[in-house]
Amino acid sequence: MRKENRKLKLENCEEERKENRKVKPELRRDGDSRDGSFPFSNFKFPFRLLGTRHSPLSTRRCFSIFYFLFSFLALAAASSAYGQQPAPAAGTANSKKAVEAFLRNYYALGSDITITVGIPKPVGNSGLSEVSIDVKSPDGSDTVKMFLTADGRYLIRGDLNDLTVDPLAENIAKFDLKGAPVLGDPKAPITIVEYGDFECPVCRNFHDAVRGLLPKYPQAKLIFKDFPIEQIHPWARTGALGGRCAYLQDPKAFWKMYDLIYDNQDLMSAANAYDKMIDFAGRAGLNTDSFKACLSGPQATAEVDASIENGKLLNVRSTPTVFVNGRPLSGADPHALQQYLDFEVAKLKSPKP
Repeated sequence: MRKENRKLKLENCEEERKENRKVKPELRRDGDSRDGSFPFSNFKFPFRLLGTRHSPLSTRRCFSIFYFLFSFLALAAASSAYGQQPAPAAGTANSKKAVEAFLRNYYALGSDITITVGIPKPVGNSGLSEVSIDVKSPDGSDTVKMFLTADGRYLIRGDLNDLTVDPLAENIAKFDLKGAPVLGDPKAPITIVEYGDFECPVCRNFHDAVRGLLPKYPQAKLIFKDFPIEQIHPWARTGALGGRCAYLQDPKAFWKMYDLIYDNQDLMSAANAYDKMIDFAGRAGLNTDSFKACLSGPQATAEVDASIENGKLLNVRSTPTVFVNGRPLSGADPHALQQYLDFEVAKLKSPKP
């Protein structure tokens, strides 16, 4: 009996996957240069190559393990597949060619994938140069930063932190929170900023976690920013537009939509997302005619796009990405979120120097 049940479950899962592949996304932007570009949707190589945390291997997972900080990729002898070769000669042209050659060989990137290595730019007196790398395939594109040693031998991926500046203050300065939904006391000293995707299952987990935690922290407020990753979540933009239109009509109604979308995420698809948004809008007490007009209008689309660009400015590359008073947190770990909140509460209680 157990074997038969297991077989039936597997068959049902396979049928569900087949149906999902047939569904076409709604309310997408025709001709938009970002459509299909961030992050890669079907790019057949490990995304962690360029620090992208959103894995193409499963649409059920919205982030992968954070890439190792300052992991060194040796251009001279990084792998047996690449073989023993002398270090590339110094010089911009040679360094760019060496970086491209290494990435192509190490990650098996064929001729259908275009790699454009930018001009290395020195980072202060660190002996490192920052290199912008654009990778494009027929299915998408991405741009990331890496670092190159002065002799052109080592390529470094990860974060480069300046110990003379406050990185949290830099993040806070980059936030564009004007017109963003706020849950809690707007004057609360602890600010949680969520860059989320309504179709992302891990974002739903974060929603569940924060719904339980936030009432315990009156010192904190939650601010939501749209970051739909349409390339693997076909109705994510529809959800973002639905939330945005709810906010534009009644800011308080946004949080009703927020709950309704995440609570009903399993029942939604690209085929029914538009109708679900209309239904949720009615249940949230909104005027559905005005809501429909907003969904197809330019304002909500422009504001969602602006939110995405703001996330990219903060190097948001996966959902959910959360900032607690500027301190980044990727994923939906309630223990980590509580740790961050407890740390900030303790700071509020400690005597100021």
